Amino acid sequence: MKNLNSLMVLFFLSLSVLFTACTSGTKSDTAASEAADEATEAVEEKINLANATIDLEKSKVAWKGEMLGVYAHEGTVKFSEGTVTVSDDAITGGTFVVDMSSIVPTDENFNPDEGKTPEKLVGHLSSNDFFAVEENPTATFTINEVSGATAKGTLTIRGKSGEETVENVSVSKDGDAVKLTGTLTFNRKNYDVAFDHPVKEMVISDDIKLDIELLASN
Repeated sequence: MKNLNSLMVLFFLSLSVLFTACTSGTKSDTAASEAADEATEAVEEKINLANATIDLEKSKVAWKGEMLGVYAHEGTVKFSEGTVTVSDDAITGGTFVVDMSSIVPTDENFNPDEGKTPEKLVGHLSSNDFFAVEENPTATFTINEVSGATAKGTLTIRGKSGEETVENVSVSKDGDAVKLTGTLTFNRKNYDVAFDHPVKEMVISDDIKLDIELLASN
């Protein structure tokens, strides 16, 4: 009888351990399943924008022009309008207008004692020697074709249009907004920005590099 009681105690203890293990396993499996579902949803959530207006205050173009062998000038220009479309994490279209009167130098390659000031540079860049801003207050770029991390489109400066390519296109989340970046290098002389420095040793590069940063949201 004593042995029977011992066996019964062992039996119920075994059931208790088995029940606890099963319950714990069920909870663990449920938690793991929920975590997997959340991870799957996060992976599957793609960035999509339908003809979204860009944020004019936060979007910008950073430009760089070099005086070969001497120094470079850098600065920014602002957009006056723009829309962009993104489908499944990839930019698929867009049209952008830059306000050419918003040129601002950001480098320190100036010498006021020699009359070389940021204001003088802006005046020169705005003149007919360069971008003829009074007659051509805007520049535009329209995306025509996208392949991977490149976007080909039509660039218009001083009324001249040509096909250019934006390289290293990237689309990412930036808080509640979508951030789009890329680089574009164009030959200024293709757009009648044909000024050459009168001093032969101070050659201005034909290439102007643009670093583009756009922020937009639905």
